[in-house]
Amino acid sequence: MSSPAAPVVVAGPALAFEQRVLDAMPAIEHWFRHQWHEHTPPFYASVDLRNAGFKLAPVDTNLFPGGFNNLADEALPSAVQAAQFAIERTCPEARKLLLIPERHTRNVYYLQNVARLARILESAGLEVRIASLADEIVAETTVSLPGGDTLRIEPLERRGGRLGVAGFDPCIVLLNNDLSAGTPSVLRDIDPAQVLLPPLHAGWSVRRKSQHFACYDEVAAEFAQLVGIDPWMVNPLFARCGEIDFRDGAGAECLAQQVDRLLAAIREKYREHGIRQDPFVIVKADAGTYGMGIMTVRDASEVESLNRKQRNKMAVIKEGLRVTEVIIQEGVPSYETVSQGVAEPVVYMIDRYVIGGFHRVHPDRGIDENLNAPGMHFVPLPFDGSCNLPDTHAAPGACALNRFYVYGVIGRLALLAAARELERTAV
Repeated sequence: MSSPAAPVVVAGPALAFEQRVLDAMPAIEHWFRHQWHEHTPPFYASVDLRNAGFKLAPVDTNLFPGGFNNLADEALPSAVQAAQFAIERTCPEARKLLLIPERHTRNVYYLQNVARLARILESAGLEVRIASLADEIVAETTVSLPGGDTLRIEPLERRGGRLGVAGFDPCIVLLNNDLSAGTPSVLRDIDPAQVLLPPLHAGWSVRRKSQHFACYDEVAAEFAQLVGIDPWMVNPLFARCGEIDFRDGAGAECLAQQVDRLLAAIREKYREHGIRQDPFVIVKADAGTYGMGIMTVRDASEVESLNRKQRNKMAVIKEGLRVTEVIIQEGVPSYETVSQGVAEPVVYMIDRYVIGGFHRVHPDRGIDENLNAPGMHFVPLPFDGSCNLPDTHAAPGACALNRFYVYGVIGRLALLAAARELERTAV
């Protein structure tokens, strides 16, 4: 759910970094334009950021964003314009779009996201219908939403090689379902004339976070050279372990070794940059979302001595899927707060454009913990205007739009990494 805008406090803000980015804005925008000539961005994405003051880095990139309902109303015009551009580039003649959401139909907040996304697409000039993969949706179903809105969901139909609903043959099929449970056969081998976005290999049944951050390593290095910084300032270190089974302890030795090595590498970076605090890492499933299968680790011994409850928590993620691969990621503490709750910015993009974002806030979590957990709430980023129009003459830290512009730069770096990732994992 969204909350009214609240004051944001950033302890130890990276003012020098913010100023460096603003000074390099013309070069940065030119570089991005060149990159988008070389690489096609995903249709949409959201990026979770963490601001430690001494570094600002993405920690997760979602190619099936489910929080459009948390964006401020002021973000809608930018979202519509970006959607128009994306549709024109993807399928210029498109008039009809089929939106396929997650299977669950009881999460009101998620359904509000679907309704907001449908509104954006309709405002972009498309006739939009919503089709479900859920077995229980066998006829048109109307769901009531808060505020008096309703959402019409229909059963998905396949006719030959094309997807649609009764009496509706769309040009574009847009997935807002991350395919964590696998790729249903109904979505495979569809007519090439019908555009499916994002591609199936963007789903978590294929995609891996470690692949994404390997691509991000490259992007961060190129960006750092452009603006003259250490790439580590925008890039979390990471490692990976496969063949994990938390329930029977398989792979524990590999995990402990990787945690120990990564913590040592972070300590070295801390010494290099004069950072006086203890590092930590985040261990999480290499595939999947919804904040499941995540833990904070400060010492390798912690992963060797997990109790039964901790093992069970880490063993499965969304759709009850077993965790067999994990990414070990440098923990980036979050020193942003909103109404005294620890907060992290989430940047939303359609095509290559930043359209807005929000703070994920958790009043009961610490600066070194996952905030995507029960008890969180969302506060729209207080855009007074476009985040693409910073005030380059303002003093560092004096203009909120400048901070939001920097968020957008880092978000677009992750978007570019996702574009390269999808190119390399295409079947």
